[in-house]
Amino acid sequence: MLESARLLASAGADFAICPDNSAHLAFDYVERETPIPWLHIARVVAEEARRRGFRRVGVLGTRYTMGQGAPVYSKALTALGIETIVPEDGDFETVDRIIFAELVDGVLKDASRQAYNRVIARLAERGCDAVALACTEIPLLVRDNESPLPTLDSTRLLASAALRKAVR
Repeated sequence: MLESARLLASAGADFAICPDNSAHLAFDYVERETPIPWLHIARVVAEEARRRGFRRVGVLGTRYTMGQGAPVYSKALTALGIETIVPEDGDFETVDRIIFAELVDGVLKDASRQAYNRVIARLAERGCDAVALACTEIPLLVRDNESPLPTLDSTRLLASAALRKAVR
């Protein structure tokens, strides 16, 4: 990430983004040495969650993003007074398996879409009022109009924030 930031800075970039949620586990190290500022994907999602009035956000992503209480997202959301919830064990495994066994290869199965919607419904039962789609591939499967909870698409939100920043 630092090498990319240095290349971007040398090319004249004003800031950088990284749509890879799992890579943000190393963001604190990058932030200390980066030559240009970054838009942090989880902070962008957290700001949108606050703007929309959400208080308890479920996080779906890879095992790296959801693991240990979703540290990247819990840090950003907690800073804004929003609680973070990750799927319980079986659902945790289902979300991760579908990402790596299907979505990264462009495989979109209706059964997997239904499985994700059931996971989201269980997050709703646990008190979540929104779900962060914290993996670039999940929005290929989860449809806003079918999701049991409002969605926060991390990739789209980051892209929108980058566009707003770039045109300022």
